Parts: sequence; C-alpha cells; structure tokens
Amino acid sequence: MAVRFEARGVALAADVAGTWSGPAVLLLHGGGQTRQSWGGTLQVLADAGFLAVTVDQRGHGESDWAGDGDYSIGAYAADVRAVARQIARPVALVGASLGGLASLLAVAEPPGVDATALVLVDVTPRMRQDGRERIGEFMRGRPEGFGSVEEAADAVSRYLPDRPRPKDVSGLARNLRLGADGRLHWHWDPRFLDSRLQDDTGHPVRFENAAAVVTAPMLLVRGGNSDVVGEDEAGALLRVAPRAQAIDVAGAGHMVAGDRNDIFSSAVAEFLIKNARVARESVRPGSERAW
Repeated sequence: MAVRFEARGVALAADVAGTWSGPAVLLLHGGGQTRQSWGGTLQVLADAGFLAVTVDQRGHGESDWAGDGDYSIGAYAADVRAVARQIARPVALVGASLGGLASLLAVAEPPGVDATALVLVDVTPRMRQDGRERIGEFMRGRPEGFGSVEEAADAVSRYLPDRPRPKDVSGLARNLRLGADGRLHWHWDPRFLDSRLQDDTGHPVRFENAAAVVTAPMLLVRGGNSDVVGEDEAGALLRVAPRAQAIDVAGAGHMVAGDRNDIFSSAVAEFLIKNARVARESVRPGSERAW
C-alpha cells in the first residue's frame, strides 16, 4: 500500500506491507537510492509478522525535494523522527548508508525515537575514504543524464562490475526521472550532492558519540566485499558500542540489500524477530487513519 508522510513541509512517499498490529519496522535507503532498493525485504518482513514501511527520503524518488535545499544529515534525522511519530508506536529502524546515519542520530540525539532495534547496513561512524570517493564519483559522473534506461544500466554495470547485469533492465526506470531536456536523470535532487559537500557525515565523532549511547539492540550488516566499511571500521564501531553485533554478508558490496537480498533479508528478519518488543498494545486506536 502506498502512503505519504509529512516531515516539516516535505511529503515523503512510502510503501507499507504487513499486519497493522505487528511490530513496526522502518527501512531507509542510502543516498541516491529510492525505497525500491530494498528488493524483497519489505515483503519478507511483512510475511514475518511485522508492519514494514519503506520511505523515499527527501529529495529522492517520489518524495518532495526540499524547498530550502536542506539535505544535511540533521534534516534526514529529523525526517526519521517525523515518520516515526506518525507510525505512532515503537519502531525498529533499518538504514543503509545515509539512512543508517540518519537513523543513528534519530535514535541517539534528542528527541530520540523510541527504537526497538537499530540495523546499520554497511555504514559506520568511520568509513573508508576511497569507497566514499568512489560513490561520489559515480553520483556526479553523468550530469548530462542518459538517452535510455539501457544506457543508465551500462553506467551501473561499470560501477558494480561484480554484480551480474540483469537481462531485463526495465526496473531501473524507477530510479530515473525524465528531465526538461528530454533525457533521463537519476531520481534525486541535484542539490543533494552540493549540500553534502558542506555536511558533517565525513566527521566520525558525532556518530561515535551517538552509537555509544544507543540502548536498543544494534546490528551492523556489512558487505563482505564492501569498499566503504572494512573490518577496521566495523571494529571501531564495536569498540564504542560494545553491545552491538556485526555480521558480514559474503559476496556483497556496499549495496548489500541489492547484491544478496535473500541472505540480507533473512538475517535482518531473524535479528528483528529475536529483539522485537511487543508493539500491539502501543498502537493508538484510529492512528492508522492518519496515514
């Protein structure tokens, strides 16, 4: 079911699946992605008894672009809090890259989200600079856009040479928008990249301080072949958050959910089932009508 949430004047597009009375899970994609990046994870969680919600973050996919151009990590964290308030119960947060950092701050910094669990997908306070730069190069690499979906698929294949190129690339169209120039562009606000140049996501202390105070069960899911989060970066997180757990998904890179969605979804569902608080009693009567 498609719904929309409001976050300080920005409408956020979302999909919801599962049982209304089930424990809530909110999934937040990485920078430059959309809610479609979770593959089958939404349905796996719904089938496991959760109320699962995926959201296009501000400036991405079918959500509004920020009128003031604010794409700071603080703005994304505030959006997570706004969505969690509208879900109106304790919620588990699963965040990839940008979504993980925003979720971490939304839980740890006041007013903190009442989180039942926090899953960080290939993101840690300290990240490998070469991997970060490679992502930036890809996102800035085609300002002129593409002439076709196939051309965009070729660019993705060059960026992800270890991932087999699908025979049918039509699904990639959901990550593209038709520009005024008649060409296809990635489905995000170009100002998102400019804003991040001034952001503090490259400075780890704020995020380490946040990780140190999280009391909810925390899991780091790292791509075994990730060039963004290596063993050293994962170890640094576990030192500041000793109650956290970490698992590696073999054969996956930074895009863990896209590379090995079956293994990823099963691991996340197992962790959330193990740590889910009973949420049925916390559902406010009639609150579903606000969606």
